[in-house]
Amino acid sequence: MSELAWTCGQLVVGGFDGTALPEGVARELRAGRRAGVIVFKRNLEYQGGQLVLEQVSGLNQSIIAATANLEDPPFISVDQEGGKVARLLAPVLELPPMRRLAELADLELTQRVGEELGRQLAALGFNLDFAPVMDVDSNPANPIIGDRAFGREPRVVMRHGVAFIRGLQSVGVLGCAKHYPGHGDTSVDSHLDLPVVDADAARLAELELPPFRAASGAGVATMMTAHVVYRGLDPSVPATFSHRICTEMLRGNIGFEGVLFSDDLEMGAIAKHGAIDDAAIRAVAAGCDVLLVCSDVEAQARVYEALVREAEGSPAFALRCKEAAARSVRVRNLAPPRIEGDRARLRAIIGSLPARELARRVLAEVE
Repeated sequence: MSELAWTCGQLVVGGFDGTALPEGVARELRAGRRAGVIVFKRNLEYQGGQLVLEQVSGLNQSIIAATANLEDPPFISVDQEGGKVARLLAPVLELPPMRRLAELADLELTQRVGEELGRQLAALGFNLDFAPVMDVDSNPANPIIGDRAFGREPRVVMRHGVAFIRGLQSVGVLGCAKHYPGHGDTSVDSHLDLPVVDADAARLAELELPPFRAASGAGVATMMTAHVVYRGLDPSVPATFSHRICTEMLRGNIGFEGVLFSDDLEMGAIAKHGAIDDAAIRAVAAGCDVLLVCSDVEAQARVYEALVREAEGSPAFALRCKEAAARSVRVRNLAPPRIEGDRARLRAIIGSLPARELARRVLAEVE
């Protein structure tokens, strides 16, 4: 494999079907053509309504084994926010929507929740949680954010989001501030089509951006883009494709040094408006470091091949890919996945008395 081909592989993270790692995905991981995987509920086994912990840790162990010949660890990621966005159910820590947690107005509790969730995720082999949502829920008609956000005021989102990030990352699980530069004022679900926010730059700077500035200042390891057009910032393209938003603002103005993920390129906001091959190139050129392709394994291959072709034909794009790959590798090495291999100890971590008491306290107080 050429250096450029390896470089482009560090820019792709994908999902798959089934509760075991498909051989085709394992092959791509072994070859360095993927930076890691994202796990969904479809990849998990439940018995009697309870998550089978050994299946989850076994799946993640197979991902680690597939990359054992490589110098760098993989991203093993999951969307575990709390509330309605929780891929891992009981006995993993059950959490209310983040809005309910923030309404308790206890920053120490929010940090403890992040820490306990991170401890459990790490024991199962995850090293990246695509959480927390740092959007400000400013539009009551928003069909996708709502109580996933910590609140309707930037200060509330900033303080509780940073506390959650600090808790998560204190135990070796990378956090992700999403959806940059803010998905809270949309009235269209970007899973279905492309939302547009009409607010001017001053309003966005006052309302949408402060939580992401705070997350960056707190050292959040990753952020995720929003597939949203912000007319006050860049009226021509969604943020995922905007050099101004992803590079000039995020790197130059906010000073973020971590990995910028694209949201899933298979979502309607992107897929309805062009080929995924083109979307991948545009996202990386804009400043995204790692691309999510959450379902279609063949689409992941097309994305990878498109990046390689473009990098081979464009020295400027090749340089951008090398910059992105360096970030991807650096951040993954900050938190290599480390599974608790002993079954009894794993169950003790997931079902510990402090964890159960924390869950009871949080759930009781928000009711």
